[in-house]
Amino acid sequence: MQNLHYKKQNVFSLADEAQLKRIHAFGEKYKNFLNYSKTERDCVKLSIALAERAGYKPFRFGDKLTVGDKRYYNNRGKSLYLFQLGKEDIERCGIRILAAHVDSPRIDLKQAPLYEKAQTAFFKTHYYGGIKKYQWTAVPLALHGVVTLADGTLKEICVGEEEADPVFYISDLLPHLSQKQNEKKLAVGIEGEELNLWVGGMPATNGENDKARDSVKEGVLRLLNQKYGMTERDFLSAELTAVPAYKAKDVGFDGAYIAAYGHDDKVCAFPALMAQLESANTHTTLTVLADKEEIGSEGVTGMQSMLFCDILEEICLALGKNIRAVRASSACLSADVTSAYDPTFADAFEKNNAAQCSAGVALMKFTGARGKSGASDASGEFVAKITNILDGAGVVWQVSELGKVDLGGGGTVAKYIASKNIDTLDVGTPVISMHAPYELISKGDLYHTYLAFKAFYQ
Repeated sequence: MQNLHYKKQNVFSLADEAQLKRIHAFGEKYKNFLNYSKTERDCVKLSIALAERAGYKPFRFGDKLTVGDKRYYNNRGKSLYLFQLGKEDIERCGIRILAAHVDSPRIDLKQAPLYEKAQTAFFKTHYYGGIKKYQWTAVPLALHGVVTLADGTLKEICVGEEEADPVFYISDLLPHLSQKQNEKKLAVGIEGEELNLWVGGMPATNGENDKARDSVKEGVLRLLNQKYGMTERDFLSAELTAVPAYKAKDVGFDGAYIAAYGHDDKVCAFPALMAQLESANTHTTLTVLADKEEIGSEGVTGMQSMLFCDILEEICLALGKNIRAVRASSACLSADVTSAYDPTFADAFEKNNAAQCSAGVALMKFTGARGKSGASDASGEFVAKITNILDGAGVVWQVSELGKVDLGGGGTVAKYIASKNIDTLDVGTPVISMHAPYELISKGDLYHTYLAFKAFYQ
């Protein structure tokens, strides 16, 4: 008899010993990936290395393409397009697309960041993406990024990740003196201009004048010049960002969860990348690791860039296909996270429609906020098509929405792809404490996200 009920299932309860081993093994690979890809630049660099190992070669506009080709396009070191040309007719079967993003909320340096006050050197910052600012105080931070020197030399900077490295720090007010601070609303307990990085405390020791010898700022500038060849002017052409210095770690006695910085959205980007590198040569597949999603997918490396359409057009031109017909028959999974039901804060969720940890990959028919504003809202027919694919591959999945109606909401890259006449559905991993410096996911959900993406590409 046909089952009349829909019920969430626990991934671990359904897994046998062999699958449990695969879940934990995939979790270990993912943790290693996370530790070396905390920024979009780090992630693109590592993803290219993995792609080249799998036989992918760089693509340049105008290159000849044939069935079976595996190519990648590195967009300014901050977003990445990987595609494989399959045997199926793309006008009839379309292109299978996975679109994740590899930027995460963080603390960026301002263009003129370095200053001295009370014999301490600080960096002024401007936070990136939606954060709770108070969560970023009193935690160890690492500095990642690049500096372009006056002669055009590009210097990579990464300080705070190795055991012997110093870290950086944003201070908070001690509870003994925080009576006034405690009276503020949580959102303004720490102001944006108070997110100042502590970066030095030792004055310069060998300047030509007394003022230079007494300057902590001068001391920091000399260290930066000695190590990287940079001057204070070079901050103007730098992209430097502070991220948590934590490593990804198992959580719980049974190791069912992983805590890390950057689950949003690398917990979808990594499975998408693996699915692309392991896909068979049947469908033409395209995986996008985009930048700037956390601030609206803007700019040359965001999903709103014309580059997405340019890549599609290059594929169609090379195969002699009509791009309009190809877009109309293509399908995309917007590979992005969703909020997971947190029993501690149950009032924020409508439980029947909230994703739960360890209940599988989450499908969100729509995102947006307050009346679905800003959502692509996938058709019921397309949702059924995707769930049939997942069921056929034994993928554990669940439905999801981002909190109670009128309480919050959020967006993904889905609407930018759907606007190109491509059926698109949000599919991703549930996350606890999203946008915090240390987020939480279930290994079981991670693994079934990977299985879902592989099934979509197969």
